[in-house]
Amino acid sequence: MLGVTILGNNSAVPAFDRHPTSQVISTLRRNFLVDCGEGTQIQLIKYKIRRSKISHIFISHLHGDHYFGLVGLINSFALLGRIQELHIIAPAPLQQIIELQLKVADTRLCYPLHFHLINNTGHLMTIDDIEISCFKTNHRIECYGFSFKQIKKPRRINPGKVHAYNVPISFYADLQSGNDYVDENGTSIKNEELTVEAPRGKTYAFCADTKYDESLLPHIRDADMIYHETTYLDNFAERATQRFHSTTKQAGRIAEKAAVKKLLIGHFSSKYDVLDDFLTETREVFPATELALEGVCYLI
Repeated sequence: MLGVTILGNNSAVPAFDRHPTSQVISTLRRNFLVDCGEGTQIQLIKYKIRRSKISHIFISHLHGDHYFGLVGLINSFALLGRIQELHIIAPAPLQQIIELQLKVADTRLCYPLHFHLINNTGHLMTIDDIEISCFKTNHRIECYGFSFKQIKKPRRINPGKVHAYNVPISFYADLQSGNDYVDENGTSIKNEELTVEAPRGKTYAFCADTKYDESLLPHIRDADMIYHETTYLDNFAERATQRFHSTTKQAGRIAEKAAVKKLLIGHFSSKYDVLDDFLTETREVFPATELALEGVCYLI
């Protein structure tokens, strides 16, 4: 994974030049779109995200600010002559909604559209070297977060060591699988002597809409980066709980307890035109916090 580009960071409605939730997770081969609020395709164009590289769209829940931009994007793909298949991963009712919208408009898609309906938590799919899973969040309706985890790569060949021990190239694949090498004299050379550990794969977790809930922790623990909503500043903690949302310091506590490396905060209420206090309050609890600003790509 390369990074996460924020397309929308506001809650409920567009306000103060901020847009409803949407973000793109980029890899070398493709883009994953996570949520698709109103205006998402305009943001894709504005920030020069290659729409043709979007292969999978993940929708966390069916509040409108998280999917009202989807049918327009699907239609635009057809108008632009897309031919590669598109996968949508979402709660079950979304398929009925989208298919009805396409039917009443007599829209004929020129590409295959596949729905993968979420009916359980855990592993969803593996795409290239990314394992994708989902977990429930504590929101007013059925809502899911998503975890994107790079599969750990095989051990790397240590060129100096394999040359010193005259290990044939034909055995390199066995070394990368973790096997020891036995030379022509019957001497066993440990795998750790001939290889080096590959870097740990990166993990990014999108925590969707949720009130403060420590049941998230096992699903995001030790992640390199998480996105957690902060709809309100901390003086509105009671309102946040009533509306199944979170505050700045609540998001910070989740990040701290999960021992993540970096926290992105977003889903800001339209009550606020300036976001400085969101960053200040969250950093009081978890210093490695950044505002999820539209158009910015955050490296994982």
